[in-house]
Amino acid sequence: MAGTLTVWKFDTETGADIAVETLKDLQRQELITVHDAAVVSWAEGAKKPKTRQLNNLAGIGALGGAFWGLLFGILFFIPLIGAAVGAGIGALTGSLTDVGIDDDFIKNLKDKITPGTSALFVLTSDATLDRVHDEFKGQKAELISTNLSHEQEATLRSVFAE
Repeated sequence: MAGTLTVWKFDTETGADIAVETLKDLQRQELITVHDAAVVSWAEGAKKPKTRQLNNLAGIGALGGAFWGLLFGILFFIPLIGAAVGAGIGALTGSLTDVGIDDDFIKNLKDKITPGTSALFVLTSDATLDRVHDEFKGQKAELISTNLSHEQEATLRSVFAE
């Protein structure tokens, strides 16, 4: 399954939740296939963000709780992944790298997802980009990361640029 992992940051702690509703509508209209998704919302003043996997959106090809747990653990609670020992962690971090999740990705997310913000992590395929664009109009989001080609990424960024 070739999927696209994208991370969208919102400047409010509820922005990602609003985007989830839009994503559900798009999926109902069969304009996008959501394989898995998770939301991070970080209240102002909280020590760490709340994270949740969107099981109601997850389909065949879902990454699963272990993937999200590892990713969010690395992002928000584990100071240094290099300190992790054991083949299990090594294999999991190897699979993270396979979908474009490397040290730069982690650092970029750590810098951008801060108290008072939220983020939507979504693994999708078969997106009808122009229709997705129309549905998300007015929701201010910053595309932090994607494993799309440069052309696809440019198209996706233009979706939210308005």
